[in-house]
Amino acid sequence: MSDTILNQLSSIPNVLVEPRQGKDLPLVAPLTVEALSQVMKSAYSHQWRVIPSGSGSKLNWGGIVKDPDLLLTTQNLNKILDHAVSDLTVTVESGVKLVDLQRELAKFKQFLPIDPAYLDQATLGGIVATGDTGSYRQGYGGVRDLILGVSWIRSDGELAKAGGKVVKNVAGYDMMKILTGSYGTLGIITSMTFRLYPLPENSQTVLVTGEAAKINSLAQTIRMSSLTPTMTDLLSAELISRLGLGEGLGLILRWQTIPDSIAEQVTQVKDSAERLSCLSTTYEGETEVNLWQKIKQTIWEGCRVWGVGCGDTDIICKIGIKPSQATAFLTFLNGLPVLAQIHLGSGVGYLQLEREDLLPKLRSHLEAEKGFLTVLDASTACKTAFEPWGYTGNALEMMRKIKQQFDPLKLLSPGRFIGNI
Repeated sequence: MSDTILNQLSSIPNVLVEPRQGKDLPLVAPLTVEALSQVMKSAYSHQWRVIPSGSGSKLNWGGIVKDPDLLLTTQNLNKILDHAVSDLTVTVESGVKLVDLQRELAKFKQFLPIDPAYLDQATLGGIVATGDTGSYRQGYGGVRDLILGVSWIRSDGELAKAGGKVVKNVAGYDMMKILTGSYGTLGIITSMTFRLYPLPENSQTVLVTGEAAKINSLAQTIRMSSLTPTMTDLLSAELISRLGLGEGLGLILRWQTIPDSIAEQVTQVKDSAERLSCLSTTYEGETEVNLWQKIKQTIWEGCRVWGVGCGDTDIICKIGIKPSQATAFLTFLNGLPVLAQIHLGSGVGYLQLEREDLLPKLRSHLEAEKGFLTVLDASTACKTAFEPWGYTGNALEMMRKIKQQFDPLKLLSPGRFIGNI
């Protein structure tokens, strides 16, 4: 970035420009929404390309941004704007970290059911921009099901709003859904309103391990049952082994409701597991919390904050497959150095691997089953050699039209989204 651009940004009130040693792009950090608006107005008038970010933990996700000029963070927009306790809603700025919000909501026995990657770092804006729900998807749906309203800065620097108390959406679009998972390519989110839920007072988890055919049978039974776990995941044999939890595939279920209901549902699952000669283990209290944290940390180890961190050789992929085919895919992974976690209800999951040569094989297998594989986090060399999105569906032209409407100059994360959008 030239000194001229640096000087122009530094002259905007309430904007911090932080040089990053060894990096071409400084970190531009507005302190207010108004300052963020002014930064984008300058970017628009000079056609500077901008990478929006929160805390930087998902900066590497998606495609490679083409020739960026600015790295812009919303981490200083970190206020809880409104908490309607009786209405079970909260409005927050995009830089608020989920872990901090949960701490405040817990004082009122409420919580936001999102379980993203890099929980200690993840901001609400980054979570929405990447659509990163996590295992709570089973019981509460995805981010799109939880967001009620959104405000964002357009590529020209103007503020826009949708949902919440706004009667009419912009141009007829459901902007909450469009901005969710858009990776900062359509606008920079400044605030969001979420639906909340009562904080569960009771919780218990069952982990079942066994042969693939038996775990598949149990998974099918659970899908067809009236059981109501809030979190249910299938775990690969490699992940089960890495965690020291036994052998074979794993099926993990968590209930967070009244004790009698938990006890009855746990008994049903354990009885079904016993009939299939599978091993089941019950967790509660601190051991339960530690188990879920250990699974997440093992899959997501190597967080690259601002693009730098440990585990720089790791490759993280998001996958999708028909739920009925999930155990067959995990069986396909047997013998491969791949850790996998797949949400039982949706078939959405995550892989961690180090060998780039496995990516074509994995994508080909998933696509043959009408699924997908997206490379979230990997080295630039890996993403150059292997296109991260791999999308060839018929929605691409519509996506390009939306991009053209909301960011005609292609200033926001150009090249990061599907089809180099």
